[in-house]
Amino acid sequence: MLEIQEREGGTIFSVRVQPRASKDEVAGEMAGALKVRLQAPAVENRANEALIEFLAQLLKTPKSAVRILSGDRSRTKRIEIRGVTQQQIQALLAEEA
Repeated sequence: MLEIQEREGGTIFSVRVQPRASKDEVAGEMAGALKVRLQAPAVENRANEALIEFLAQLLKTPKSAVRILSGDRSRTKRIEIRGVTQQQIQALLAEEA
């Protein structure tokens, strides 16, 4: 089950990133985190930038609303997205199922 926390104006959840995938996609849930496959390599912050861009595009929010709280250099990251509800995050999983 995806662990999502709602705070004033934003939603916080974990993301497990798989860099150098064949395409950018949400690949379900893994250990309480949203699994995201990205084409970008984990070099020079490119995977982090691609993750922010991909999540902003999926949730139709500006890139400035997406922030990596922790896990900059880890595959598992804590993400905060302002202006998004818990239901919108869970809908990402439902679309991929």
